[in-house]
Amino acid sequence: MWPLLLLPFLLAAAANASAADAEPPPAAAMAPWPEQFHAVVVTNLTARGGRLEVIDLYYDWPRGRDLNLVRLQLPDGGEPPLRNVEWANGTAYVFDAASCRTFQFAVGLLPPDWKARGAAYLGRARVDGFDCHVWSNFLFALYYEDVATGRPVAWNFMGMERHVLSFEPGGVLEDASMWQAPAYCFDGSNDGDAADGVDGQGSRADLVNSMIRFAGAPAAAASFDQ
Repeated sequence: MWPLLLLPFLLAAAANASAADAEPPPAAAMAPWPEQFHAVVVTNLTARGGRLEVIDLYYDWPRGRDLNLVRLQLPDGGEPPLRNVEWANGTAYVFDAASCRTFQFAVGLLPPDWKARGAAYLGRARVDGFDCHVWSNFLFALYYEDVATGRPVAWNFMGMERHVLSFEPGGVLEDASMWQAPAYCFDGSNDGDAADGVDGQGSRADLVNSMIRFAGAPAAAASFDQ
């Protein structure tokens, strides 16, 4: 008789245990980024009069740098990607074959454990078909991370929604020439606006303008100990 009376309580306990397994506490979402990774990210800028852009993002914390290779949908003339190289000391270069813009940020490269350094955990949301943890810091208005795998799914960067198509932990771009800013980034000989003044492309202007806004952010709002 007793086993039958206890059965509902045993079932309830099992259900609660399963629910606990399915609902990890926020601390479970604080796994750091890999120290090196390659991600392919897509941004839709058509609402701003631009196009789609695809970004190959290489994050390389041990070497204190990251690289964004920005390609436009159906580029005119087959121009090479716009390159944005960012360094841990806060210096960034945005350049193409025609010109270069240099920026100095109040903070350098985001460390792999940025979520544990004062980022706000905002709960969970379903984004792009994934159940996501949601985070926010001074750079990401909203950062969405897959609950099941910890991979980034999407983020809102300076008002631009970006969606991750692929994520490769350990992915490294060894071609040194891709990281090297051209000479005219340093001697001022080509410090023009070609990188952000291409009519009808939109995405290059958005990228550079967002960097200008971020570079002007107060240091107090953007500080990590390196």
